[in-house]
Amino acid sequence: MTLEVATDANGLMPIESVQKVLNRSRASVYRYANTDPKVLNLKHDPQKLNPEYRKHKDEPLLFHPNEVARFAKDVLGIQPITIEVKQPTETLTHELLHAILMELKDIHQLLQAHENAKA
Repeated sequence: MTLEVATDANGLMPIESVQKVLNRSRASVYRYANTDPKVLNLKHDPQKLNPEYRKHKDEPLLFHPNEVARFAKDVLGIQPITIEVKQPTETLTHELLHAILMELKDIHQLLQAHENAKA
């Protein structure tokens, strides 16, 4: 079975994508996840769905597609699945932010050149 799912810019899957792959409710995905309210990043547990490393407890849970496929196969007994990562589409906002970034880099280079010319 091959599923195409949405990911973030790093190729990681949010809870909604995991729900689609596992065909389970949001609550089930949270029960499967290797999390603890008192400990931010637990050690890998082969019987749980292990999220990616988080820096803060308020960050959303994100999962690597390989981890989701492993959990589906090894723990849930779902036939091997292939997860196709769908890159986020470029939106006008992304294009605008990219243009702003390029402009800022150009300004930075000009300021550094001016600073070097003074010295």
